[in-house]
Amino acid sequence: MLLKPHVRDLGDFTVRRVLPGHPKKLVGPFIFFDHVGPAAFAPGTGIDVRPHPHIGLATVTYLFEGAFMHRDSLGMVQRIEPGDVNWMTAGSGIVHSERTPPDLRASGSRIHGIQTWVALPRAHEAIAPSFEHHPKAALPTLDKQGATLRLIAGTGFGLKSPVTTYSPMFYAALELAAGAAFVLEPEHAERAVYAASGEVLVDDDPLPEATMAYFDPRAPVRIEARSAAQVMLLGGDPMDGDRHIWWNFVASDRESIEHAKARWKSGDFAAVPGETEFIPLPEK
Repeated sequence: MLLKPHVRDLGDFTVRRVLPGHPKKLVGPFIFFDHVGPAAFAPGTGIDVRPHPHIGLATVTYLFEGAFMHRDSLGMVQRIEPGDVNWMTAGSGIVHSERTPPDLRASGSRIHGIQTWVALPRAHEAIAPSFEHHPKAALPTLDKQGATLRLIAGTGFGLKSPVTTYSPMFYAALELAAGAAFVLEPEHAERAVYAASGEVLVDDDPLPEATMAYFDPRAPVRIEARSAAQVMLLGGDPMDGDRHIWWNFVASDRESIEHAKARWKSGDFAAVPGETEFIPLPEK
């Protein structure tokens, strides 16, 4: 099953959104999957995602190029660079911003990466918010004949990530040299492969760039690169029921989303220290 992206041109850069999609809304706990860039910014310019709220999910940022400065309502200030992981658990509610760091804004920079949301199981939807940063060197890796895998979160491939998760899952970045191959074993109930860059074959069929392939849970999947490629692997157990998604909110019931909308509109969420801007609640 191939999941093609919805492309949004934001002027200075492009975002390709694969999840939520059709016919798959989720892959394991993954309910949102955005491919940002690649893009180049001239000196004096950059990305400014103003403070905005989340509930019922964890946000995950993973970069191939560039950097973001994360700030949130817990008072966390954390720069993220390629290979690092910023994992923010929203739970009952958190507010954050993401901006190009001042040094890169002054000099000009590039940005290329993946931003995902992981839905929380019902028992943890309203957990207290938290934030984790894990540098590249802290993440477990696997090297096999031109294939380098970095496990971002969860378990798989004989590895376990230090990231705190709340349901069985895996999320990995796979770099393949031209001609290299990697076998994705059926360790998890739901699995998908996303071609971020390069010419990729999946079970001998081409996987177009910026496209996700979702697989039968019972069989191994062979991933081969005809050119140097960057591939994301993701999945896990199915969620414990459907999820509603509206703007930046995810919940197993509509009432929680309506409550979060009212909270943001009334200014009831905690503020991000040092930030004076915010994104208003959308009209639709």
